[in-house]
Amino acid sequence: MSAERVSPAPERAAVAGRTGATEPADGDVRVVEETLQGYHHVTHVIPLPGVAADGRRLRGKVREPRSNLLWFDRRCFVSEEQLLADLQGRVRQIPELITAGDMRLQRFIEGRTLGARHRSGQKVPDELVDQILVLFGQLLAITAETLGTKRRCEPEDRAVDPDSSEFLERLVAFAEERVYRDNLKDFASLFHALGVDADSFKKLRKNVSDLTERPFCLLHADLHRENLVLDPDGRLWTIDWELAMFGDPLYDLATHLYLMRYPEAQQNSLAERWSSLAEDIRPGSAKNWERDLPKIMDFKRAQSVFTDSIRATQILVSGKRFNWAQLYREASKVNKALLGAAEPLGLADVPTIRDVMKALVRWHWERGGRKREIPFS
Repeated sequence: MSAERVSPAPERAAVAGRTGATEPADGDVRVVEETLQGYHHVTHVIPLPGVAADGRRLRGKVREPRSNLLWFDRRCFVSEEQLLADLQGRVRQIPELITAGDMRLQRFIEGRTLGARHRSGQKVPDELVDQILVLFGQLLAITAETLGTKRRCEPEDRAVDPDSSEFLERLVAFAEERVYRDNLKDFASLFHALGVDADSFKKLRKNVSDLTERPFCLLHADLHRENLVLDPDGRLWTIDWELAMFGDPLYDLATHLYLMRYPEAQQNSLAERWSSLAEDIRPGSAKNWERDLPKIMDFKRAQSVFTDSIRATQILVSGKRFNWAQLYREASKVNKALLGAAEPLGLADVPTIRDVMKALVRWHWERGGRKREIPFS
């Protein structure tokens, strides 16, 4: 749950975590005003007493992780709330931390996500791109030596600054071990039908190896349109810092470009501006970026094949029930991921959307789902 207890009151904290209710310092029990459904979390928005520093009404959020979901990304820091607390004054327009009763909550940012205003694939207004570059600049200046937030990953599991190749190798290994191997028992037949196997990672390593060394900095590592919130004053706020870590600064740019789906001209312009900014702030941060950016984006494309295919099954299957209405949409996502990753994964033939649909249905049948005639075979 994305809220921290700051004094020992386990029963009340548990209630807050389950219902979204909390008890502010004035003793007035507040209830959930809004519930937002996300893939990994359900977010409960609750009113709090007083006003924020900017004079706006104060609301906090409590996030409950969804049950039975698989997580596909490394987590570096023990506490997202503590990370945000330590970044106050160093990174602008991030959620404040609010103590309400015995809970420390993130302030809920009022506004609309960037994705609600400008959908994936659409051009982002220049004034908002400017703010994204400011964020990148602030992150480039933060190093492991200057940020003492407690980390959960063991020192021996961290790449040594500035070894960008080893940094990416750790991420490839995580995808191989935690996403592919750990789920092989349940998804072997689906992976096989999609044309991916253990050899895919050998091919991936060959395609993304030999990166240039760049000095590590703090990375958000999940900068997409739903994690950027535009407030009524036109300010862009960055939320959801769960995946933040230290590493190659070019990885943050690559992840951002991959997730944002900018129009090509805007993507190229942003990458050029980022490279100039990175070199100004920390020389060497953009070294050989034009050579290495495609490699890191290839890793992101390959990663999506495994995560998107597993997520498709979670969206389509509930017990023995199958969501036929969503089948084409989810199969299209998986097919798109396969097409994008065909080269880095060494795929000779990419399954069609129809092939992916059949593979998902057959996977469901193998696990005891009620069989019916496939309407598109």
